[in-house]
Amino acid sequence: MEILAINLFRITRNGDFTLEESEDIDTNFLEEIKQKLKTRKTGRVVRIEVEEKYDPWMMRLLKKRWAIDTDNVFEVSKNSLMDFTGLWQIIGHQEFVDVMPPQHPPVPPLTYSNADRGDNIFDILKAKDVLLHHPYNSISPLLTLLSQAAEDPDVLAIKITIYRLADDSRIISALLKAAENGKHVSVLFEVKARFDEENNMREAKRLQQAGCFVIYGVGSFKTHTKLLMIVRKEGNKVRRYVHMSSGNYNEKTARLYTDLSLLTANDKYADDVSEFFNVITGHSNPETYRYLITAPRDMRQQLIELIRSEARNAREGKEAGIIIKVNSLEDRETIHELYQASQAGVPIKLIVRGICCLRPVREDLSENIQVRSIVGEYLEHARIYYFHNQGKPLVYGGSADIMVRSFDRRLESLFQVLDPAVLKECMLMLDFNLRDNTNSYTLQEDGSYRKIVPAEDDLPFNIHKEFFRLTQEDLEAVNLYEDHLKGVVQRLLKTKAAEDKKAQAAVKKAQKAEPQQELEDEAVQEVKK
Repeated sequence: MEILAINLFRITRNGDFTLEESEDIDTNFLEEIKQKLKTRKTGRVVRIEVEEKYDPWMMRLLKKRWAIDTDNVFEVSKNSLMDFTGLWQIIGHQEFVDVMPPQHPPVPPLTYSNADRGDNIFDILKAKDVLLHHPYNSISPLLTLLSQAAEDPDVLAIKITIYRLADDSRIISALLKAAENGKHVSVLFEVKARFDEENNMREAKRLQQAGCFVIYGVGSFKTHTKLLMIVRKEGNKVRRYVHMSSGNYNEKTARLYTDLSLLTANDKYADDVSEFFNVITGHSNPETYRYLITAPRDMRQQLIELIRSEARNAREGKEAGIIIKVNSLEDRETIHELYQASQAGVPIKLIVRGICCLRPVREDLSENIQVRSIVGEYLEHARIYYFHNQGKPLVYGGSADIMVRSFDRRLESLFQVLDPAVLKECMLMLDFNLRDNTNSYTLQEDGSYRKIVPAEDDLPFNIHKEFFRLTQEDLEAVNLYEDHLKGVVQRLLKTKAAEDKKAQAAVKKAQKAEPQQELEDEAVQEVKK
């Protein structure tokens, strides 16, 4: 044969699949997942990437074979077609350990100092809440809590939701040890976590065989919330210890993803989390949560009401402001409310790492909205919602993005931050995100992104380094309020200018309609007034 052309291309197949719900979830449902996983390698082709100057005849053949349109064919350079995941073999090889750049060691959390390390963690949590900010803070306090709970004779039960796990997970080891020691262990295991299905089914089976009560998801919803509760007998009372997080129970990603999590013994949280576990295990119907916002119940509506509250404050000339940090923003209803709030004069700052379907700084629509994306050494994964609330901030953290799937098709939760010290630290996280000038890109009105470059007289501010240097003094200096009142004043001035212009036009119209009439006429005076 005569070779006419040589082309390098890569195809991407659809890795998603749908499942038929079954009453016999332990057999039919799990077996169906296993069968569906086998089809992943032969799934529908959704994208072709091909090197430059490809042969048109070949492309016509491929498009016909896989029924793919031109919009899903992407011409790329040869370097772009390299499978960079193969480099993990080098990075993870023992011979290269000494030449890899060292990771910055985690620093103690501001709420969990070195002085606390020798104490019983249950005693520490009875005294105060502990906020962990990964990867700057280690996941060790959480692992310590679980390990102590597994061995503690006073611990009665452990309940946890699991979405993604690390290999050789210490979380699973602690749960197995707890079951072995006769404690009640309930695990809501999301076996539909994309690309982790096989690992999750394997680990869930291990737990079930050890005597744990395992729930394989809840109906058609994906369990994406990250919650843990430990029930402990203390004297004649029972105390509950709670962990709530934006990130997975995964020791590996805790060193690579930025997440926040809260360890607490506060009954206000414990009541809500206990109710949540009762609902998902089928023991009760959902009641009203006081400090949790949950999906798919009413998360979208509650967030919208918080946005509307800021808009009302701005219209009344009161302080207002919204700062939101999420992975993605694409829910149409929420975007509409943010537009309305912007038009009311609310200064809105959004930190959205990935997909953002909102267009900022558009005149008469979103001119008070700024959007930035931070992409750097660590994967930005935390979700924080800040509402100024006239100087009494309402701050929420948790697992949910502003997405249709988060609001309608997943079990999600956001927790309100109550402890003053934790509240300030969450505000500081947002402050640092807004000050970063090294890893940040601003979204333009036309949908393009522009890299932020420090001005000549500005020092570089890299949040992926600065959070390792965090001090109590930084907490005292944090101030997210300064732009909020300014934004309200600007809106009032703009409104006043528009009203003055309208009034002047009315006066001119009246004068033109009755040129002989004196300006002192009562009707004209009323218009002037």
